[in-house]
Amino acid sequence: MRLGEYIDKELVLPELASTGKAEVLRELTEALAARHPGVDAGLALAVLLDREGLGTTGIGEGVAIPHGKLACLERIILCVGRSRKGVDFDALDFKPCTIFFLVLAPEQMTGIHLRILAHISRLLKDEHFRKDFFDAKDRDALFALLQDY
Repeated sequence: MRLGEYIDKELVLPELASTGKAEVLRELTEALAARHPGVDAGLALAVLLDREGLGTTGIGEGVAIPHGKLACLERIILCVGRSRKGVDFDALDFKPCTIFFLVLAPEQMTGIHLRILAHISRLLKDEHFRKDFFDAKDRDALFALLQDY
């Protein structure tokens, strides 16, 4: 499995403007909806906020992997964002999150959805990858980095 198969360059957001958890989720879902007109940004946001209500997807070390399922999807889609300032995302280690991997999947694709989440989680545990991600100068550099994984 390679993340490059699921990542659209236009959905790599190198400079998130949002400063709060709900705002980051809104910014990411609006970008997804703009690129995928069949996705309702409001519904996607509601699904993600419901999931956050079950427990934070801020896994620590500056990383959050918000995720959810939408019936309208035919395939898994990702949106990747970076916040240089950091966002209070209620992370497990109580530190601000700077790296965001949003994963939305069709309801019937549980297996691959879980494999992608596990792959992203393993990747983001790598301190060198996180540093390279944070230090990438722009969208092109971030996208190129993600293509290798």
